[in-house]
Amino acid sequence: MTERLGGQALVEGVMVLSPQRVAMCVRAPNKKIITKREARMTLSKTWGKIFFLRGIVNLLEMMVTGTKALMWSSNQQLEKDEQVGGWGIFLSILFSLALALGLFVALPLWLTSVVVEKGFVFHLVDGVLRVVVFLLYLVVISRFNDIKRVFQYHGAEHMAIHCYESGKRLTRKNVQLFPPEHQRCGTAFLFLVLVVSVFVFSVITSDVWIVQFLMRLALVPLVASI
Repeated sequence: MTERLGGQALVEGVMVLSPQRVAMCVRAPNKKIITKREARMTLSKTWGKIFFLRGIVNLLEMMVTGTKALMWSSNQQLEKDEQVGGWGIFLSILFSLALALGLFVALPLWLTSVVVEKGFVFHLVDGVLRVVVFLLYLVVISRFNDIKRVFQYHGAEHMAIHCYESGKRLTRKNVQLFPPEHQRCGTAFLFLVLVVSVFVFSVITSDVWIVQFLMRLALVPLVASI
């Protein structure tokens, strides 16, 4: 039986994650395929099998590994003097976290507080708005040509992993037999996270907006664990 793989789309390429290694392939502006292989982070090897902790560990590892892979793929499209280094990657991770928390936690919470006072209905409306904001976010970014290209690679990555996990040789002809959707897609996983967060955040009883926001931040690891 073949091992199960993970991965994500990159800028003009894909990253594939096995239990031991990470492999990235991108198409450079000169049409040459550039490949990079490295060992997987040790977080998941040490903590990734422990019940309850594995959700947090795998989420953190994928965020760090994914951001580094994205920055590497972006650099392959640039001249050497334009490429982003370690600090750029660190700041990109911080910016991504701030954007995610702002869009999918703070904004829905603020909008809900305008129309609903408290109770489970408050948390339900908050959860529905998080889903709506997420869907609108996907619609908006899909309008950009660069993002459309990334989405195409996203589907191609799913098709290749389907092909590999079915035991077939990784040829263009074989890969084209498989669908661009995958049951372990991270985007689909986010919908599950949004649903679980409705029930987890419902334990928050404070009516103070900032307290609700901070308590949601504190409960994010619990949502990831579940």
